[in-house]
Amino acid sequence: MFQKKFFLPLFFSVRFGGDWSVNKNSKKLMSIKEKVTEYDKKTKIGYTLEKIYLFVNPEILSKEGKIYRMEKCGNKNERELVERPYMTKVNGEYILEAILNPKDMEISVKHLEGPLNFYGPAAYGSSHEMEHLEYNETKGIPFWDFKYILNKKNS
Repeated sequence: MFQKKFFLPLFFSVRFGGDWSVNKNSKKLMSIKEKVTEYDKKTKIGYTLEKIYLFVNPEILSKEGKIYRMEKCGNKNERELVERPYMTKVNGEYILEAILNPKDMEISVKHLEGPLNFYGPAAYGSSHEMEHLEYNETKGIPFWDFKYILNKKNS
């Protein structure tokens, strides 16, 4: 079932950073990245693990909350105001977790059973990438549409 070409979004997340999605043949592929920083207060040394989740044919089962945020998508020239959920529950036909450890210079990969819950940035990312997979682009309000308010200096 799992084929080498399914690794493309995972490879992009490792190489370029961020979340990625790709429609490949009849499969939808999505990678979502979480960052976890480990820090030793005594030695004052730490590292940031990157947990990258690869989904084959992902599906958002549920969403919770509403966050207004600015996003910049790779295929657009400027950031836009979007509305994203604070939490997403995501499942897929197949799920891999890759943990990139820069301290040990290792990437460990294992199969996971879903669904998985994402909060904050990973939830925003899953919502963003699902828009790409479903509609080919994200929809937001350009910053040009914002009202600019000049605050007068207090005398």
